Order: sequence, then C-alpha cells, then structure tokens
Amino acid sequence: MAFANTSISDIIATTIQSRSKMLADNFTNNNPLLFQMNKSGNIKPFSGGNVILEEIAYNDSSTTNAASYSGYDTLDITPNSPISAAQFNIKQYAAAVTISGLEQLENAGKEKMIDLLEGRIAVAEGELKNKLDTDLYSDGTGNGSKQLTGLAAAVASTPTSGTYGGINRATWSFWQNVSYDATTDGGAAATASNIQKYMDAVAIQLVRGKDRPNLIVADANYYSLYLQSLQAIQRVTSETMAGAGFTSLKYFGVGGNADVVLGDGVGGNQTANTMYFLNTNYLKLRPHRNRNFVPIGGDRQAVNQDATVKLIGWAGNLTCSAPRLQGVLKD
Repeated sequence: MAFANTSISDIIATTIQSRSKMLADNFTNNNPLLFQMNKSGNIKPFSGGNVILEEIAYNDSSTTNAASYSGYDTLDITPNSPISAAQFNIKQYAAAVTISGLEQLENAGKEKMIDLLEGRIAVAEGELKNKLDTDLYSDGTGNGSKQLTGLAAAVASTPTSGTYGGINRATWSFWQNVSYDATTDGGAAATASNIQKYMDAVAIQLVRGKDRPNLIVADANYYSLYLQSLQAIQRVTSETMAGAGFTSLKYFGVGGNADVVLGDGVGGNQTANTMYFLNTNYLKLRPHRNRNFVPIGGDRQAVNQDATVKLIGWAGNLTCSAPRLQGVLKD
C-alpha cells in the first residue's frame, strides 16, 4: 500500500515515543492513589514472567515454634518458614492512533503532520489513562476479567471469602482486610454526625507498630459527609495533595494522620458510599518495563482501507502484599 508521505511511519513512531515517558509520569500524578504510591516508591516495573509475584511473610499458627521456656525444657524446633508469594495476572490495555491516506495528503508538510498526530495521540493517551484510572477501583472481573485487579478486590467488602492473589481468604485470615459496615457494625447509615466515629473504628484496626493508614480514598458521598462533619476551623487540607491538584482533607487519628482524597468525581468508578483506608507502603503498581505507555509493534495498515493504525500499550497490575493493613468503610 503506497502513501503520499513515505515518512509517515517514522513520524508516528517518533511522535508517540517522545510522549510516552511524559504519559507514564502524568498517569501516576493523575490519580491520588498512584500519587501516594509513587511517593512511597511503589511504582515498580517487572521484567517478565507469566504472572506478577509479590513475596509475603506471614504468621502460621500451626507451625510457629516461638515460645517461652525454662532451664532444660525441650525446645520446639519444628520447621517454620511461612514465606510465600501472591500472584497477579498481567492485564493489558491499549489505545489506537489512526490516520487515513486522505489526511496524510492534506497534511503532507512535516509540521502539519506532527500537529495532527499530536492531537490524535493526546486523545488516545487521555482515553488510555482515564480507563486505567477508572479500573483501579474495579475488582478485576469486568470485561471478561481483563480489567486491573483493583481496590474492590484488594480491599474487599466481604474479605472472608474468595481468592485474591492466588490465596484463599477463607482459609488464611492474615489475607483478610478490615471491612466495616456502617449500618451493620455501627448501628446506622453513615451521616455527618457519625462518620468520624466510623472512620476511627476502621483506622484503629489497621495499626501495627508504626504501620497505619496514610491515605483514605472516599467516594463523593462519604467525602461530603466527612467535609460536613468538620467545623470550618478544623478543615485542614493536605498541603501535599492539594498542591498536586487533588481535592483533599486531613484525618488525624490512631497516632498519625492520613490524607483524605476524593477518589470518585467525573467519570469515576468508585462504589457509592465507600471509603478505603490504605497503607500505600504495601500497595504497588507493577507495569511491565517494556509495556509502560509505549508503541506496540509496527504500523497496522488496513487490508481494505486507506488508513494506518498505531497502538499505545500498557501491561501490568495493581498488587498488594498486606491486605490485613487495608480497610474499607461502607454502607
């Protein structure tokens, strides 16, 4: 298939390539969860394999040999090595940039071609970024289980059943996150007058030594209730989050403080009446190092159309190595 502009392939490739690093950086700064994870150094590319592994250490009461003793007591030397790994499937995403033969003819000048392509690429980037942002809140079963294994799976509403990361939550209690139902556990649906009490009830269950939630991601309803619960003088915003452009407040409790951010908003996918209490030190975004907002393959030229398609792709998943330190407040 002949094109009027023979350098079109190189222009598409180099234009996308020059923007890919910028897109990857912009993606992590576009979502409050990823922004906090990036601050914690938990955007970690992986290099290969058919699954993404997260090594974990846990306490298995059936094999533990730690105990007190006196004098010549016999010591328990039963082998005890509760070290394993959770595994997460690789999820793939792509967006297409297309240009027809007529558009190539109409924009034959190099500068005009670049201007046209940059506009098209910006649209594709935005669509890809927004889709990933939305799916960060999914349970991974949407679109035939092709979506990210997001917060709805990592911090489940019903954490005592199901399998996450290849580990059965019904069998292993250490893999169960905290789930607090406002009506069932608190006695009434969440309101501006009780939201802080419920938040305290969740947060206090997530303290382990110096570990505690550092990010609270709320849907629009719960964010509004928390906002209404604060007197004007107490509305302390997060300087870091607010400076990065996120709608945010602060929560002070359990010996520390956490950023409270609006995770929903226009086009959001967070379940209504949910508030995630996250320790982002144990959450990671794991993109493949060779598929992190980069062009996929060569040009794809239609068999029966005068058009060229180029794909921008991402592959990886959201992983968690300590669900026990994550919690959800819900109605």
